Amino acid sequence: MEIRKINNTTPAFTNSGKIGLGLRTASKVCAIQEGGAGLSHIKFIQDCATCLLPKVVFARSKAELAENTFLEFTESILVYYVPALLGEKIFRKVFSKKLPNDLKSKVATPASILLKNKSLSANKKIMPVKAALALAGLGIPLTEFILNYAKNIMTLKVFKQANFDNIANLDKNKKSDDKVQAQKVEKSAKHNIKMAGGIYAAALTLGGLLLAKGDKSKFLQHISELIVAPGTKLFKKNEKMKNFFNKFFSLDFGNNNGKLCLSRGQLTSCVLIGGAGYFGSSKDRGKQNFLETLYRYPLVGFYIICGNELLEKGFKKLLFKTGKCKEVLNDKLEVPRFDELKAYVKKFDGNENELYKKMLKQKVLIAGLPLLFGIGVMGFFITESSNLFTKFRYNKDKNVSKKINM
Repeated sequence: MEIRKINNTTPAFTNSGKIGLGLRTASKVCAIQEGGAGLSHIKFIQDCATCLLPKVVFARSKAELAENTFLEFTESILVYYVPALLGEKIFRKVFSKKLPNDLKSKVATPASILLKNKSLSANKKIMPVKAALALAGLGIPLTEFILNYAKNIMTLKVFKQANFDNIANLDKNKKSDDKVQAQKVEKSAKHNIKMAGGIYAAALTLGGLLLAKGDKSKFLQHISELIVAPGTKLFKKNEKMKNFFNKFFSLDFGNNNGKLCLSRGQLTSCVLIGGAGYFGSSKDRGKQNFLETLYRYPLVGFYIICGNELLEKGFKKLLFKTGKCKEVLNDKLEVPRFDELKAYVKKFDGNENELYKKMLKQKVLIAGLPLLFGIGVMGFFITESSNLFTKFRYNKDKNVSKKINM
């Protein structure tokens, strides 16, 4: 990118008071993802916009509206804000208590970074603590798993419904729910909730063992590193695979200016483990519920993990090739942060207020359009199309059944 020297006669930069309310609001929303806890904030917005809002708009019954509101909102709070609360405020204080004071501050440093310094003997003490924290953090995706079955019980107890065909209002001539199916749904829900509790108890037990013996056992050291830096452990000679696994499959907490927060790997674990709950709980309530989940969840889950970032990257490539947004977009597809923009403007000639406003619009376009596209397509389009496909499948199966019985 060509950088022009600023002219001495350029008027001094003043505050952006002339920027309209719409642009100012849009820039603040887009800037959320660049903050220290940006992953949690922007993913919460994305999840509510792509999962909760469309399901509220296209709800097919009061029962479905109630269970989707309960599940999606509770799930978003759980996944995007509880990790930082539990990890930083509770688990870290307890688990790092025995660490020397000079090492306590390094607990938030990603394991993949710490392991680059192979001679750092402190890793023997830090890694078991980080792994124990990660195992304790498994309570988040396991709770998400449980929520799907809790939703089934809630609908069964409040609305007396366990058959998805009735919950989704697929047939105007509703049949009364089968008591056998209702018992099956409740029994399965209680079984899976207990199973998730047992898995978490096992994770905490392993975490306790790592805390007690991890710094003295090579085997436990290997286990610790595999938990918090699987890419480094499994792909030492393949840089791409190492970075990929460390980013998406590490259970290590993220680092928010020295504080523990949600990481990309933890987000992946929530999508995968929570997905098992989605599919299992939907299967209990009938074929159409399972097929609807099968159509929708993989697409939305992929978008929640990395879809918006891929859309933004592709959009940047398109803009660069067409010569758009050249003031803020360089040949490496890098753009200045929102909080750097005022200083960045000073590298160019011209009226700084106007340049700032222009660059702000470009930044909002680069960050906002992929976000809106994802919400529109992955949210409203996928939700409504899945509802229509479910209705189509149900009517088709019903017609086939009629022909067989004739």
